Amino acid sequence: MRHLKFLYLVLGAGLLGFIALQTDLGQVWAMVGQVGFWGFLAILLLYLAAFAIDAVTFHMALVEIPLTLSWFRRIFNIRLVGELFNAVIPAGGMGGEPVKALILKKRYGIGLKAGTASLVLGKTVNMIALVLFLAAGFAFMLQSDKMPIFYKTVGGMGLGVFALSILAFFLIQRGRLASKLSSWISKLPGGRRIAHRIELIHEFDNMLVRFYSRHRLRFMMAVVLAFINWLLGIAEVWAISWLLGHPVSLIDAWIIEAAIQLVRTAAFIMPAALGVQEGAFLLFYAAITGSAELGLAVALVRRARELIWLGWGGLVGLVYLGRPMKHVAAENEVVAE
Repeated sequence: MRHLKFLYLVLGAGLLGFIALQTDLGQVWAMVGQVGFWGFLAILLLYLAAFAIDAVTFHMALVEIPLTLSWFRRIFNIRLVGELFNAVIPAGGMGGEPVKALILKKRYGIGLKAGTASLVLGKTVNMIALVLFLAAGFAFMLQSDKMPIFYKTVGGMGLGVFALSILAFFLIQRGRLASKLSSWISKLPGGRRIAHRIELIHEFDNMLVRFYSRHRLRFMMAVVLAFINWLLGIAEVWAISWLLGHPVSLIDAWIIEAAIQLVRTAAFIMPAALGVQEGAFLLFYAAITGSAELGLAVALVRRARELIWLGWGGLVGLVYLGRPMKHVAAENEVVAE
C-alpha cells in the first residue's frame, strides 16, 4: 500500500509537470504574483468560512453532543487533522475518517459506533449537497455556448454515475440494507460464529435510521449548510480570478467549480487529486476565457491555500500527539461506547 501511494504521488507530480509544460510559466507566475499578501489572506479567510460550515454540518450529525462553541472548536480541530489524512491517503476522501473516529473515542469518550455513524451521516449530507450543486452546475454548462459538446457529454455521464452512487449509499442506510444482509448471512451455516459482529451492524444501522427519522429538521438544515459550503467554492474561484486580473462571471465560476469537484471525486485514487485538479482548471479556463495560463495560475493559488490548510492540520495533529489521552467529562453529555 505504501508503494502504491508513492506511485500515485509520482504519477500526479508527473502529470502536473506535463501540464505546466503546456503553458507559458513566466506568464503563470506573473499572474500568481498579482494576488499579493492581502489577496491571499482573503482567500484563506473565505476558505476558513467554508471549512467552519463543514465542521458545523459534521457537528450536527453528532446528536450525542450539544451544539456549543466549545464542542464546535473540538470538532473543527478534529476535521483539520482528518482532512490532512483525506488529502494524502488515496481512499476517496475517506482515509481520514478512521482518524476522526479514533480522536473522538480517545480524546472525548465518544463511542466508536456513535463516532463512525456521525462520520457516515456527515459524509452523506455533504455528498447529497454536492449532487445538488453539481446538477445546477451541469445545467449552466448545458446552456453555455463556451463549453464543447465533449465536455457536456462527459460531465453529464459523470454526474449521472455519481448521483446514482450517492442515492444507493443513502438507500443502504435508510433501508437498513446492511442489517438485512447480515441477518441473511446469520442464517447460513457458520453464521452464528459472527453473531456479535452482526449485532454491531444492527446497532449501527439503527443509529443512522434514528437520525433520519427523529432529526429530520437537523438533517435538512445540515444539507442546506453543506450546499452553502459548496457555494463558497464558487466565491473562491471568482475571487481568485478577479485577483489575477481576469474576472469571470458567477455562472462561469459555478461551471468551473462544479467541474473541478466532479473531477476530484472521480480522481479519488490520486493523493489530493494532484495533477488532475490542475489539468481540469487548465481545460475549463481555456474553454471559458481562452487562457490556459489563467487556469493553471488559479489552480496554483488554490493549491497554495490547500497546503497551508494541511500544514495547520499537521500542527493540530502534533498537539494531539503531545497531550496525554484523556476524556472530556462534559457533565456526562457524551454517550461513550
